[in-house]
Order: sequence, then structure tokens, then C-alpha cells
Amino acid sequence: MAHPKRRQSTTRRDKRRTHYKAEMPQLAICKTTGEAHLMHRAHWFEGKMYYKGKVVIDSTEEAQA
Repeated sequence: MAHPKRRQSTTRRDKRRTHYKAEMPQLAICKTTGEAHLMHRAHWFEGKMYYKGKVVIDSTEEAQA
């Protein structure tokens, strides 16, 4: 197998890695609540879990029962 003849310098290594950046997460606004949340994820708002603008889990009913 081939091996490098010389060690690659840290500057050269870092120049190669300059494009590895953390990206901002994509946020969406819920149609019913107006809350910002991650795209394609369910989110909690005032004791209810919403997904695609619909209530999936309602924990307020469980607390009252």
C-alpha cells in the first residue's frame, strides 16, 4: 500500500477542512400555532404536540382526567 512520504502540515490540512461548516437548521412556522419548529418534526405548544398543523397528543386532557 502507498504511504505518504512526508507528513501533511496542519495548515494544509486545515485549508482542506475549511468547507466543513455547521449549517443553520431549517425552521418552519406552524400554520395553527405560529410557533417556529424544525422541519418535519413534531413540536410541543401549550401542552399539546402538533405535527403538520394537527394535534397529535393532548396532555391537557390527561391532566384533567
